[in-house]
Amino acid sequence: MFERTLRDGASLRPLEPWHAEEFAAHLDRAREHIRPWVGPGFVTDDLDGARGTLRGYAERQAADGARLFGIWLDGTLVGGVMFTAFDAALGCCEIGCWLEPGAEGRGLVTPACAVLLDWALGTRGLHRAEWHCRADNERSAAVARRLGMTLEGVRREFWPYAGTRYDKQVWAILAPDWTARAVQPPRGDAPRPSRSVAPTATEPFEYQRRVC
Repeated sequence: MFERTLRDGASLRPLEPWHAEEFAAHLDRAREHIRPWVGPGFVTDDLDGARGTLRGYAERQAADGARLFGIWLDGTLVGGVMFTAFDAALGCCEIGCWLEPGAEGRGLVTPACAVLLDWALGTRGLHRAEWHCRADNERSAAVARRLGMTLEGVRREFWPYAGTRYDKQVWAILAPDWTARAVQPPRGDAPRPSRSVAPTATEPFEYQRRVC
């Protein structure tokens, strides 16, 4: 088993098809909370749907595309981060996140996203990473801001949900800007996320092998 420690009691690990039952149980706790803010295909209603989501990400990862990682807190899957898009040829990716209600406000998402950015913009040499969120999702926009991303624009009425169309924000950071954050002190009230040297492993974090 491989994992990256985020803080005491919290770790980041690949979220794979064999986690389907655990993922389905997590979605039972998270489903209605995250439904307005994530893609409709991600929020499934049963074990088969959960297994299908994980299998789909596994297939995309095998093609060097999207990747999915879970966040475990005190041994329980509480959310995760992902590359919703990953294009090595184009040099661009998009990252995202989700959490169940009880895991919010614990400082889990920003360091987990920093691990993905270290790997994508450092180890893999991509040039650009994006973050998309509904314009009224203040928590999500705050993560992008803490990661040093720039709000590049708003796609008006792009995000349909429950009969209403919402604006979508597009945030981004370029590789030189991300690298510079590793050597410069934070400014103002926007703290720099905890960073490590970009890993050389073949996956988005420096693997720590544990006996299972």
